Amino acid sequence: MTDCNFSLAELVITACAEAWRNDGEIMATGIGPLPRLGTALAKKTFNPLLQTTDGEVYYAEEPVPPGGRAGVVEGIGNYARVFDALWGGRRHSMVGPVQLDRFGQANISVIGDHAKPKVAMLGARGFPGNSVYHPNSFFMPNHNKRAFVEGEVDFVCMAGYNPARYLGGKPPKGLDLRIIVSNLAVMDFGGPDHQIRVISLHPGVSFDEVQDNTGFELAKIGDDIPETPAPTAEQLALIAELDPNNVREKVFKDNPPGRRG
Repeated sequence: MTDCNFSLAELVITACAEAWRNDGEIMATGIGPLPRLGTALAKKTFNPLLQTTDGEVYYAEEPVPPGGRAGVVEGIGNYARVFDALWGGRRHSMVGPVQLDRFGQANISVIGDHAKPKVAMLGARGFPGNSVYHPNSFFMPNHNKRAFVEGEVDFVCMAGYNPARYLGGKPPKGLDLRIIVSNLAVMDFGGPDHQIRVISLHPGVSFDEVQDNTGFELAKIGDDIPETPAPTAEQLALIAELDPNNVREKVFKDNPPGRRG
């Protein structure tokens, strides 16, 4: 049964959780409160084999709330063990870049020219290697043309499906970009030649609104794009348990409802 009284954040958590539905026993890394809660919801409902960490150094027996520390631990989750999982493809991350382009290339480094940027951010960090060794998904909290950019991102930190970037035009064998969850829709890379495709629209959002806020042409899963499934009453109760400090309420300004109108 669906509860109509859900927030946009709770809708996004349930949409993020779907990224790990069919992964089996794999390390799930959700960067940011909502993707992290998505990993927790997936583990507690349809994929109990997921391995999650406390965000610091432990694999946790139970999902750890954002800002919390592991209680009962399954083992150490230090860099060595993380990289063992990463290099073997046994990890699926959901990351939150500042820019994403039509090829799935992501940027967390600079805005503007790299030699003289308008804004300097984190640097490429682990994005280059992570993008070619294991699956990646994305959470984009502000769906607009500054985030979904025309052309290429200002600085390519994460590999994507741009044939011009590769010898012979073939992306690396390990490149596996899955889904994109934004505040407007859920997308994947299932269009022609890995074109980004809208696979569901959040309640009250139209395809035209999503397209108008995107710097490149989007594909559609069909003429009638389904609505992003609302969280059930059971899922909402579980999310409340997984986030006792209500961190989710602070992600979107004024904590808007998940269903417009």
